[in-house]
Amino acid sequence: MRTKLSQFNFDLPEKLVAKYPSEVRDESRLMVVHKDSGKIEHKMFKDILEYFEEGDCFIHNDTKVFPARLYGCKEKTGAKIEVFLLRELNHEARLWDVLVDPARKIRVGNKLYFHDKNDEDEILIAEVVDNTTSRGRTIRFLFEGTEEEFQERLQELGNTPLPKYLNREVEEIDRERYQTVYAKNMGAVAAPTAGLHFSTELLKRLELKGVNSAFVTLHVGLGTFRSIDVEDLSKHKMDAEYFNIPQHSADMVNTASAAKKRICSIGTTSMRTIESAVSAEGTLKMAEGWTNKFIYPPFEFSIADSMITNFHLPKSSLMIMVSAFGGKDLIMEAYQQAIKKKYRFFSYGDAMLII
Repeated sequence: MRTKLSQFNFDLPEKLVAKYPSEVRDESRLMVVHKDSGKIEHKMFKDILEYFEEGDCFIHNDTKVFPARLYGCKEKTGAKIEVFLLRELNHEARLWDVLVDPARKIRVGNKLYFHDKNDEDEILIAEVVDNTTSRGRTIRFLFEGTEEEFQERLQELGNTPLPKYLNREVEEIDRERYQTVYAKNMGAVAAPTAGLHFSTELLKRLELKGVNSAFVTLHVGLGTFRSIDVEDLSKHKMDAEYFNIPQHSADMVNTASAAKKRICSIGTTSMRTIESAVSAEGTLKMAEGWTNKFIYPPFEFSIADSMITNFHLPKSSLMIMVSAFGGKDLIMEAYQQAIKKKYRFFSYGDAMLII
């Protein structure tokens, strides 16, 4: 039996897509879904303390979102251009893989100028050196300062890459809230949103209870949110994303697993990371590289036995992975309850704990 995309469709009222985060990180709503019994509970996010004990282990993605959306203008014509930074291709040459909009105006050889909205003298110049796709380009930043100065300039000129579906301008609140409190390794163009619910205080309370936190890195790319355009899910190809699992994190997870403690993946990005580095013995390996793993039902999970995730959009790769973990019928039922009880969906929305 082929797993079909249409099996993961549902009607989502647009008003349930959260445009802003909850006032307090750990006071979003939490739906608790019990895989074995099918029981569904309705809690606050900080109530996760009730479900974990000393020796249990959370796996967090510590990637950091960089201000990937730049607004500039084309030389000579002054035409307004949006440039979305996807990934750095060559550190020393300052070559970047980007998306441009409108793409028809941007050709190889064009120079693009980016000004600070508050300071016309604060400028960054880039040259288009290659076409990659209809909207994709390779650009080289023409900047002669140090790497630290270049990163500072990007921070000043770039905007938080809020998902377009929010249909609003970036605001000051987004710089802090579209980032986990433990974000460390710069490289993502989208936040690992399950982690957005954790406050510094909640992490401390978990630590005091003896719950361990292992950190892995997966730099979330736009491909995570790309729509699936094939009905047969075995034919869908994910974009590759960089990941890193340090040895001490793998050791922490394996120690907890050997002691029969609960292992909880914080989000779909952490889950994809750990499932990309499973040893022949079924343990977590230290690893670094690129993964394009697409998880869909049926799938045998090797590491985590619980998961925290947000509520995702219909027919998305994220919602499909959650269905593989929690069971398609149970997750579809949970989503119907979420709609009925007006849970908030997607990046700034509420959370689900599957145990």
